[in-house]
Amino acid sequence: MNTGSDRGTNESADEESAVRATEATEGAEAAEEAPHVSKAPAFIKARRSLHLSWQVGVFVVGLAVIAAGVAMLVLPGPGWVAIFAGLAIWATEFAWAHLVLRWTKRKVTEAAQKALDPKVRRRNIILTSVGLVIAGALIGFYLWKYGLVLPWNLKDQ
Repeated sequence: MNTGSDRGTNESADEESAVRATEATEGAEAAEEAPHVSKAPAFIKARRSLHLSWQVGVFVVGLAVIAAGVAMLVLPGPGWVAIFAGLAIWATEFAWAHLVLRWTKRKVTEAAQKALDPKVRRRNIILTSVGLVIAGALIGFYLWKYGLVLPWNLKDQ
């Protein structure tokens, strides 16, 4: 390994940085293609029963986080964030969850790029505006036809 103390010119530094960049790119590609490996500590992986218990624990914790996320889809809270967090917890231990998480990240990135397209943004703004106008017209018609009677002013009880 070159520590940098014997560099004579800037060319060798440029070559070395180019080699490092190439190695980093190859390392990232290899890490993406490498088979999934458990993130459990070594002493847990050494014993089969302990590792199985670890996997069950990771599964239960991930399932609880995902269940909370599903509940937060209809209740107040960051539902999708919790679902993705639970999937990330599962991805630390299970190869299938790692693949699903990677696919999900790719799809979310594609959707974000598509949403930034000016044509799509314009269409979404127009559709939202039309929807708000229709909703306003319906609410206005209802109020014109039936009026606004507040619950504490009801006399027919």
